[in-house]
Amino acid sequence: MQTVRIYQLKGLDRRTRARLRAAQLEAARVWRYCLERHQVARAERSRWPDRDDLQRETKGGQFALHSQSIQLVCQQFLANVETIKQLRQGNPRHRYPYHPKKYRTVQWPAQAVSRQGKRLILPMGRGRKSFSFHLPDLPEQIGAVSLVWNGGYELHLVVPAASENEVSALADKPVQAAVDLGEIHQAAVTTNTGKGLIVTGRGMRSLKRHANMTLGRLSRLQSRCQKGSKRWRRLQYAKERASGKNKRRVRDLRHKGTRLAVDFCHAQGVQTLYVGDPQGVRNENKGRHHNQRMSQWEYGQDKQYLQEKCQQVGIACFSGSERGTSSRCPRCDWKKKPRGRTWACRRCGFVGHRDIVGSMNMHPLAFGSRISYPSSLTYRRPGPLRDRRQNKELLPSGTS
Repeated sequence: MQTVRIYQLKGLDRRTRARLRAAQLEAARVWRYCLERHQVARAERSRWPDRDDLQRETKGGQFALHSQSIQLVCQQFLANVETIKQLRQGNPRHRYPYHPKKYRTVQWPAQAVSRQGKRLILPMGRGRKSFSFHLPDLPEQIGAVSLVWNGGYELHLVVPAASENEVSALADKPVQAAVDLGEIHQAAVTTNTGKGLIVTGRGMRSLKRHANMTLGRLSRLQSRCQKGSKRWRRLQYAKERASGKNKRRVRDLRHKGTRLAVDFCHAQGVQTLYVGDPQGVRNENKGRHHNQRMSQWEYGQDKQYLQEKCQQVGIACFSGSERGTSSRCPRCDWKKKPRGRTWACRRCGFVGHRDIVGSMNMHPLAFGSRISYPSSLTYRRPGPLRDRRQNKELLPSGTS
């Protein structure tokens, strides 16, 4: 099992930034060469270039990159061509690669990467100076490395993750759990052993709301300026900086929240986890404010993070429909449209947390058995949020 570590390259001097930019330009030039060869072969109805052809034609030092970095660009281009070729069998409107990129991510395979103490060495080919970066907590084993531009230069390192025996089949397990993903509460987990967990997402909602207000204020100021002027460019830079900071903070909380859910399942001995798929919530038009919150809800990333983290600890994770789980009483199956955070049944008198009810109702769909309301319910925050106005940390979460 492998995972990815992201290192932000801050404090780079002008010469290093220029070299990084030149490397991305060279990677894009390799992509454009592969693109031109493919387009010419298609226009002449001749044999399309394969991996051996492209790697042979890009040899000889004509590109200022490491030879294996050039090979990775060629392989990824051919992989895109093969994917589109398969998609066109069902829909011929799919287009083969056509966009001539100006910049492109530079990649180094594991065998090309080396380290000297706490410094990461990335070669640039014979006769050219290698990149050398001092990275904190550099792992002993390093896989492939990617140079990515995300509002600033970042290094994405593939490193091995400590994993237990992976589960290969989704068989009936003695301890099972279901997760109800949400926008107010990031995850609500229930097990068939009477345990429950709620991971709040209100911190992420607050960050997104603050970012929306900031971007709106800057956009109003920018609308009064002439496009391309000095003040317009300053405001545009401020918007990009605020947006990038918000994305990084939300991504951090999203990782921490899914980690809490997986650690809870691992501590309870869960061996099979069912993740509800909220597909379709964005199709309902309920006003611009609600639609904005739904469009900014990254439930797809939550599903991906849960699956990756479950694989690291040996939990079988699969996803399925959650239709009707939040509107049905888990005790008497009476249906109603829930309002607020508390689910109260008028027929049998059941009262419980709305998201926990949704997670409970997933057990019959996934495992074919009902469960009772959790006897122990834990409420957790994804991370230690800090109140900037009072300059103190919020109170820790507890158990009810």
